[in-house]
Amino acid sequence: MELNVKYMTRNDCFTAGRKITPKGIMVHSTATPGVMAADWFSRWNKSYKAGETNRQVAVHAFVDDKGVWQYLPWNHRGWHAGGAANNTHIGFEICEPGGFSYGKGSAMVGYNVSKNEDYFRKAWQNAVELCVMLCRQYDLTEEDIICHSEGAKKGIASNHGDVMHWFPKHGESMNSFRAAVGIALNKTSSTVSSPTSIQVGDVVEVKASAGKYYPGGATIPGWVKTGSYHKVTQVVSNGKPVVKGGKTCVLLGKKVDKRKGKESTGIMSWIDVGSLIVIVSKSKEVKKPIERNSLYRVQIGAFSNQENAETLLEKVKKAGFDGFIKKG
Repeated sequence: MELNVKYMTRNDCFTAGRKITPKGIMVHSTATPGVMAADWFSRWNKSYKAGETNRQVAVHAFVDDKGVWQYLPWNHRGWHAGGAANNTHIGFEICEPGGFSYGKGSAMVGYNVSKNEDYFRKAWQNAVELCVMLCRQYDLTEEDIICHSEGAKKGIASNHGDVMHWFPKHGESMNSFRAAVGIALNKTSSTVSSPTSIQVGDVVEVKASAGKYYPGGATIPGWVKTGSYHKVTQVVSNGKPVVKGGKTCVLLGKKVDKRKGKESTGIMSWIDVGSLIVIVSKSKEVKKPIERNSLYRVQIGAFSNQENAETLLEKVKKAGFDGFIKKG
């Protein structure tokens, strides 16, 4: 799941600044065929009070087949339920594909199930992964997830039919959606209780292939991945693993010079453990010593043709290793 964060700071809901303690998640769908998650920012980042829009509405996020766009902080009171659920639930919209229209009520006219199956499955999976992330972050379970129509039946939301006008077309329901979230949560439960073998004090290297510190996080500068190792300074917070963007993270502290082993002020950033290679472990044997006074190089090929050497070097770098070509 790719998480993009871009708050709707012009929306009156955002400027109201009210906070909630999330007790559940409410799933909506847009009923606006063909408008994808990133497109809603320009549509809703407007002020009703200033006369820029005729709607007073805001959800926490939109989901499509590509990923998630978060438009409100998760603990911000949204305007999505039309009822008391605004005080308790995080709300997100699943974007509907194009190529059809709405008839009377919630009838999807001209909706091609087979043509839209691939889109539906990808959006469904992103919605499941978003719910897993939120459940882990706010200590919720799949039983705390409802759709808008279920909220209406409970008397905590306005009378809308989503998502049960759409899910059954693909053989799904909110029960099967909750089951999918539950399965995903159970699969990750062992990881949550014992998030990583990485410990405080371990020396790690950031993989050359790592792009962001964690999904939705900042881009990793090139200097973080070259020249220095890093010491792990924290692996839990309040006794629990730290999850950011759906990934278990550890906090990197001091830098360690790759050649001399000298420590200096570090980056103090949380990073996905999947982006790290353990160099020196506090609990295991040293996997790769920190070079102090000498450098040891491994040659992996000798070529009479420069093009062949460059091809192999490219493969080595894609695998996450540094390398160079020396003519001799």
